[in-house]
Amino acid sequence: MTSTPNLISQRSSGHFDKTLTAFYFRQPSATGVLPPAPLPINKPSPHPSSPPLKLSHPLLRALDFCRFHRYPAALNQVLVQLLVAGILFHPLAAGRALLALSSLPSSLPLAITLFFVLPHPDAFASNTLIRSLLAAGLPDAAITFYRRLVFPAAVKPNHFTFPLLLKLFSHLNLHLDGKSTHARITKLGLEADVFVRNSLIHMYACVRDIVSAEKMFASYDAIDNDSITYNSMIDGYVKNGMVVSARTVFDKMPDRDMMSWNTMIAGYIGNGDLDAARELFWMMPVRDTVSWNSMIDGYARNGEVSVARELFDEMPVRSVVSWNVLLALYARLKDYTECLDLFEQMLSANEAKPNKATFVSVLTSAANLGQLDRGKWIHSLIRESSIEPDVLLLTTLLTMYVKCGAIESAKEVFDQMPERNTISFNSMIMGYGLHGQTNRALELFLEMEKCGSVPNEATFVCILSACTQSGDVLEGWWCFDRMVRVYNIVPNVEHVGCMVDLLGRSGLLKDTTKFVMGLTESPTKALWGALMSSCWRHSNWEVGKFVGNKLIEMMPEEVGPYIMLSNIWAAEGKWEEVEKIRVMIEERGLQKGAGVSLAERVDVFDKSSSENSRSVGLRKSIVYSLLSEMCGHLKVSWTEFDERRKCL
Repeated sequence: MTSTPNLISQRSSGHFDKTLTAFYFRQPSATGVLPPAPLPINKPSPHPSSPPLKLSHPLLRALDFCRFHRYPAALNQVLVQLLVAGILFHPLAAGRALLALSSLPSSLPLAITLFFVLPHPDAFASNTLIRSLLAAGLPDAAITFYRRLVFPAAVKPNHFTFPLLLKLFSHLNLHLDGKSTHARITKLGLEADVFVRNSLIHMYACVRDIVSAEKMFASYDAIDNDSITYNSMIDGYVKNGMVVSARTVFDKMPDRDMMSWNTMIAGYIGNGDLDAARELFWMMPVRDTVSWNSMIDGYARNGEVSVARELFDEMPVRSVVSWNVLLALYARLKDYTECLDLFEQMLSANEAKPNKATFVSVLTSAANLGQLDRGKWIHSLIRESSIEPDVLLLTTLLTMYVKCGAIESAKEVFDQMPERNTISFNSMIMGYGLHGQTNRALELFLEMEKCGSVPNEATFVCILSACTQSGDVLEGWWCFDRMVRVYNIVPNVEHVGCMVDLLGRSGLLKDTTKFVMGLTESPTKALWGALMSSCWRHSNWEVGKFVGNKLIEMMPEEVGPYIMLSNIWAAEGKWEEVEKIRVMIEERGLQKGAGVSLAERVDVFDKSSSENSRSVGLRKSIVYSLLSEMCGHLKVSWTEFDERRKCL
């Protein structure tokens, strides 16, 4: 250590204090990863000839240890030791420190500050940070870092820098930045590099400048067109929906690899040409799981379940994606039983471990079937796995408990969620509403507003439905008014339907009529029908006659409104009006459909099982007894009606 010049001793104490403060103790901006403005410090000036630093240095080895084992606390201690030892700004140590800091998302602000105070930041350092910001899902921070720190520092980019930048511009759809970067690439003579060239083609395709992409491809057509370049152009055409042009390039390829075939198949599927995709699929010399999954997904999206299942069964090796595509298909088509059966087959086959997408599909199926025990079993599988549930999975789990009637279990899941979004709040509010707990639904709605989650249309459908269930008119009006005035949400049919039902159930039929008549859009027959039901429930024949006439105006060819209006006149004893409506029905050739009675099958049993036979025999006796009792009531009712008719 004595032979190593101490960088700290070569600086004034003022320089050291500013560097230390800027590098280690400055907190990241509240609005993002980068500091709001360049820091007012003097960058340290290293010794003209940096002394050699061996890779075996204990502090460098400690940095690598912290990076591989992800120990942020230990990393901070090593950085302080490097700074005190005066070797933090040595090129080798600085590069290792940046790698270690960039490996931890929480340390990215510190890594950026270190880059800023480096005497001579290089392309390796800037590439490391841009790559880390992209990996952390912070493309905006990456572009800001490049514009504010890398470009002004005159860091000379290399052939690894430009693919990163072009990927960034593609993601953010920055066409002009991409073109200016292309000019810089040409100036530096890096346009011939295969990775840079393919990144340019990809960037131009993503920003829909297919002409520039074609020029890039054509300019190297005769020189060095490898399979990567061809694939970039095919992918560019596919992204822009130009499948015919993509096929032309595909047919010209001297050597096609797996990516060429899969990209072309995906292009046909995306264009809806499943026949061409299938033809190309069977032409492939070798098929991988991506090829099979693309075809299964294509037929699944097209609703061709049998073909998708046939391909799935033919697959030599199935990945978790293969299973998920089919599970999601069954869940989407509401074939929930088949979805759960397939999931059990997946577990038995032991080909792939379920992931988050798997559990979302099967939890949705269990929820819609109301199978609480199965839902709990799936929940236990999630706990036993190494999966870290995200917001989507936890919300699906919450919804399952809500739909299966386990509201307290749903509350436990909701309380344990590290992050909640609007959908999570909506599911919990809906659950409280379904279980008649309107007060808890309203309290959660207020908590949602305090947390900063913005209610959407579905939120107000849930809260208005809860108010309707409990008949809380005042609270319902308050929510409806808040939706319109505070959140500027235009009421849709569901919102209006909830309000009509709420007011109608409370007997405020005149207010309901005014509300319906005051709508900006014409009321639907469903709204008038809901109001008619309320009129019948509260025996409000005055409003009922008005609504009945409105329904007849809207549905003159349907017999239902005529019968409802006829029943109202009959309830008032106005038999002349009843006769008029009967004549009107006959003149217009309307006819009431024959009544249909449905009895749900109560059990499925094996005839060879005597225990099941006895159980079903008992159930049959109960059903027949109930039917007999109902028939008795019907006879009495008809007798009373016949006697009343004779007295008239």
